[in-house]
Order: sequence, then structure tokens, then C-alpha cells
Amino acid sequence: MADPDKAWGGDMHRSRPMVAFAARTVVFSVVVGCGVVGIATAPAFAGPCPDGVPAPGQVITAKPWPQQRWDLSALPRGIDGSGVIVAVLDSGVDGNHPQLRGRVIAGQDLLPGGGTDGRQDCLGHGTGVASVIAARPAVGVEFRGIAPGAQILPLRVSEQLGGKEKTGRGRQADVPGMAAAVRFAVSKKARVINLSLSYGNSTTAKLAELREAVREAIAQDVVVIAAAGNQKNEGNPTPYPASWDDVLGVGAIDESGQRLAASQTGPYVDLVAPGDQVIVARPGRGHTTESGTSFAAPMVAATAALIRQAYPKLTESQVRRRLLATADPAPGGRLSGDYGVGILNPVRAVTDVMDGAARVTPAALVPRAADPAAEAAAVRATEQRSRALWLAGIGIVLAGLVLGLAMALPSGIRRRWRAAGQHGGTD
Repeated sequence: MADPDKAWGGDMHRSRPMVAFAARTVVFSVVVGCGVVGIATAPAFAGPCPDGVPAPGQVITAKPWPQQRWDLSALPRGIDGSGVIVAVLDSGVDGNHPQLRGRVIAGQDLLPGGGTDGRQDCLGHGTGVASVIAARPAVGVEFRGIAPGAQILPLRVSEQLGGKEKTGRGRQADVPGMAAAVRFAVSKKARVINLSLSYGNSTTAKLAELREAVREAIAQDVVVIAAAGNQKNEGNPTPYPASWDDVLGVGAIDESGQRLAASQTGPYVDLVAPGDQVIVARPGRGHTTESGTSFAAPMVAATAALIRQAYPKLTESQVRRRLLATADPAPGGRLSGDYGVGILNPVRAVTDVMDGAARVTPAALVPRAADPAAEAAAVRATEQRSRALWLAGIGIVLAGLVLGLAMALPSGIRRRWRAAGQHGGTD
């Protein structure tokens, strides 16, 4: 049997960490929202994964609890994020997963020694994040993305595990590389950027170039969404980019609606979304469950994609306003450091009427393409039905005549066909 670790991208080997990369790792602690730090088709080039190809998951058929919370079938017909590009800055995205196939376009790889177009994921984090946004419905599987019609632009920037990695093991882009990824997303017409990552214990001066790139993206009408981080019990450091102005910071809740214990709190939490035991896709095939703000953020990003499709004239600030105004109540009240304004509601975000705006009109059903043979058959069938009805009418008339004769004959015979009231014999 073939070694599964060699089934993708040729022989696998561990890469030697570079000194410069190790130094950057010490300087910058980049904490991804679900515990990842630093941050559709087969990739143009599949580089070796340092720790081997991630193991695929088992197919999970159960309905995810966030989808039980929201009835996504209540969204207007045709509103699925189609036409909207969502950039995912993460560990890359496996576009070959059955539920992501055809949804992942060529992106960019900023990892040291990467060399792919972003459509390779050696960790699994980015694939999971992307699936929350755009996983297509599949037969026998309840899990699907909130915006399955959206396209994913993968920007490969980090594959470190927060708090668990050994120095230098997990690859990550440096700050200029992160800034370049944001600018690349803007150049490729992404209308939403998802950052399921955060820089913790950093000064804004060190992140100046990334901050400027994010400002540029927002100025170009891009909605930027970032995870609030999972270090509540580790000092609750201020997370970047979630704490920057005009970036939507997203915290996480569990199935009961309570804040996830690790989800960070502060004025940078604008709203919360499901982030506990969330079903996501695994690289290759199958699914797994993940927890953390990393997987709450893409739910907001997917909803932003729905809004951008449903209301194409809204600016990014108006999209943010709609996301916040339509949030469901949370235990912390309308505005709190734990929950922000409340809990994301994708259906309300699209269907609620705000400021006198018209409700979204469902798209008209697309007529089937003309089929001459089918049309001719339909004409023949119509003619046959008409002929049958005509013959049936004649049959009814004839049946009435026969019935009338059947009733008149016996009486006429008894009277010997004399008019009623006349008597037989002579005077």
C-alpha cells in the first residue's frame, strides 16, 4: 500500500529552518484565532510539506449546530455569495476537497520555500476556514458553507500552531509578506478579506506596513474581518489586526450562546459567531471539528459575501453596519467586551430592511433551454389531448342518445307508437 504521506507532491521531507526565519519567529508572535500562529484545482506547484501531508478526515454527515441555529434555506433564492471573491490569509487552501472543488482560484504563497499558488495546505487550518465560507452542498452531508457560491482566493502566509510549535518549525510570512498578501488580494478584486490570525504582544510600529496595507484595502472598499484571538486566559493581549479601526473583530461562542472560554475580550470585539466544535473540511477529503475564533471569523466573512451579492451598491462601511445592526442579542447585552453587539445572524443580515431600503428580491428561476424535439413532442401531446377531449364529447352525446332511445323504445312499443292519450279500437 502506498505511503499516504507521499501521495501528494512527491517525496516528503522536513525542511531546515533558516536563521532569518527563526529570528522573525522570535520577534513576532502571530496567533491565529483557533490556535494557529502567524497568520479549485490542484496547485500549480506542490511543494513538500515539512511534517508530511495532513491526514484526511472522516466524512461527518450530522447537521452542524450553527446550521441548526440559522435556517439558511430562509435566504432569498439565489443569494449564495456568487460573484464575490473572499481572500483567505491562512495556511493555504486545498482546492481538491470535494466540497471546495471549483471554488478555489489561484492565489499566492508567501511562506518561506513555498512556491505554490496558495492551493496547498500542509496544516489544514486554511482549508477548514475556507470551507466554513464556501463549501458546496454534498449529497449525504449536512455541512455546507454559508456562502457556497463565493470564490476563495488563498493567500498562504502561516502554518504555525499557537503555543505548541517548537521555535522555527512552523513557517510564516514576515510582516512585509503579510502586507503583500493583503495588497495582492485587493489587486485580484477580493471584496472580503478573512484573517483568522492575530499578532499578539506586538507593537503597532512593528506592524506598520501591514497596518498600511489593511488601510489601503478598506479604502478600496474591501471588508476586512479578523479573529479576536484565543488568549483570554493567557494575558488577553491586544490582538492585531482585529483591534484596528474599521476591521471587524470577531469573538467565538459555544452552542449554548456563551462566550468560548479562550475567546479574547475587549473593545475590539465587534460581534461574535459560532466557534466551538465547528465542523470543517480536512485537506484531501472528509471533515473534522475545530474550535476557536479562527472559525468564527469566516462565518462573518461568508455573511459579508452574501450581503455584497445581495446589495452590490453598499460600501464596505455599510456592509459592516448591516452585519452589526442585524446581530442577535447576546448574554452581554447590546454592547459588551465579551460579545460586542451580539451574535451573527446571516439570514437577518440579508433579509432585514434597513433605512427604508427595499427587501432583497429573489432571483427569477432560469428557464430551461429550448429543446426542439421536446417542444414537438409537447405539441403532439397537446393535439392528442384535444382530439381525445373532442372524441370524448362526441361519445357523451351519443351515449345520451342511446340512453334516451333505450328509455323511449319500451314505452313506444306498448302504445304501438300512438301519441300519448289516444285509445285504440273503433267508436
